[in-house]
Amino acid sequence: MKNILTTILLVFILSQPSFSAGSSGDGGNSTTDYEKAVKLIKQAKKYEIKGKTEKAEKRYEKAQKYLLKSNKKFPNKADTLNYLGFTTRKLGDFEGGEKFYLEGLAIKPNHVGINEYLGELYVATNRIDLAKERLNILSSCNCEEYEQLKEVIEGTKKSKY
Repeated sequence: MKNILTTILLVFILSQPSFSAGSSGDGGNSTTDYEKAVKLIKQAKKYEIKGKTEKAEKRYEKAQKYLLKSNKKFPNKADTLNYLGFTTRKLGDFEGGEKFYLEGLAIKPNHVGINEYLGELYVATNRIDLAKERLNILSSCNCEEYEQLKEVIEGTKKSKY
């Protein structure tokens, strides 16, 4: 009887989730690389608005590194590819950014963020017809991304790139 109870107790203990396994080594904070990147991107955007481009660029670079790690661990995530395209574009690599956006669209063709940001990239690279195609895809989403891209295309909102 004692062996049966010991076995049941052991099975129970081993079946419980371990809170220390997979720890990121940062004091128990289990924030993912993707989440870290998103936080850095939000900070970078704020710095951009304030005209602090050097600080923004450093955050975009750091975010991009986290996103590359995340994409390696968990490939084919449209949201990750969206932000990879975004950070790559913000760092001046339009060709690389476009590749990430197109990879994301291959997975999720109606991804609102990718369509907006790819449209902005097309405006920045003087491919207005392609930007309008992205706008057309967003036309039924009833979302702010549609309005933002429309403003960039019309020139009423400047795209930093």
